[in-house]
Amino acid sequence: MHTNIVLKPVAYVRNSRKEIIDDDWQNIISEIELVDEFPIESFDGIDTFSHLNIIFFFHKSTKTISAHEHPRGNTQWPKVGIFAQRKKNRPNHLGLTTVNLIRIEGRRLIVSNLDAINGTPVLDIKPVLKEFLPKGEITQPQWASKIMEKYWSSGS
Repeated sequence: MHTNIVLKPVAYVRNSRKEIIDDDWQNIISEIELVDEFPIESFDGIDTFSHLNIIFFFHKSTKTISAHEHPRGNTQWPKVGIFAQRKKNRPNHLGLTTVNLIRIEGRRLIVSNLDAINGTPVLDIKPVLKEFLPKGEITQPQWASKIMEKYWSSGS
């Protein structure tokens, strides 16, 4: 059974990152600019949260990854399923990142740690609640840690 789902952006990302690059997001500060359809009051109270979950659409991703392949095409790492990866080339091209809210400027949220390029459509914004954070220790395979070494920093 297939259901047609229609989503409309609630905001757009504005930042200096114009190209799709996997690493080095450490210095990117982004603005999430609310679309005109939503009143500025949509942000009321959001400044009381330190972190937000941003759900966005990988609008420049044009292909869907195969269901089972090596992360980043690196044959040194095991083949894993698409749902064991966070690649942009995925079935519905959806991204999810937890960001730090720096401040609000009118219709714009200023955030850090958003790995979305300039012009990315934002589909939803949710506050991070402690009660929704994972319970217990977070585990991941070594290859995932290796991928992330230079993702949020230059790795040097």
